[in-house]
Amino acid sequence: MRVPRCLIVDDSAAFRDAARAMLERGGFAVVGAAADAAEAVRLTEELHPDVALVDVDLGADSGFDVAGRLNADHSEVAVILTSTHDEQDFADLVAASPARGFLPKLTLSAEAVRELL
Repeated sequence: MRVPRCLIVDDSAAFRDAARAMLERGGFAVVGAAADAAEAVRLTEELHPDVALVDVDLGADSGFDVAGRLNADHSEVAVILTSTHDEQDFADLVAASPARGFLPKLTLSAEAVRELL
């Protein structure tokens, strides 16, 4: 069985590092990490991940915009949105987005990502 390839998109270096460690322990291959929308698009084109874990709030960028752009250009990439905020805060926006789903950062796990895939 092929190991899922993941791109982490978050403006927090500490979160990117923690998510990488957690996902790799859970059997994912983290192929890259991006801090903003432009880097996310560039790395998706270069690395061809299976899944992109995208923070809703990327500083000046919106994770919802990133999800839309990745879906338009790379529909084979499953986008999962994440945030420190509760899912209910974004329920309508998540439902309207092309994202596979939403995971709060506090409950993020390799198993939760697998369930959405």
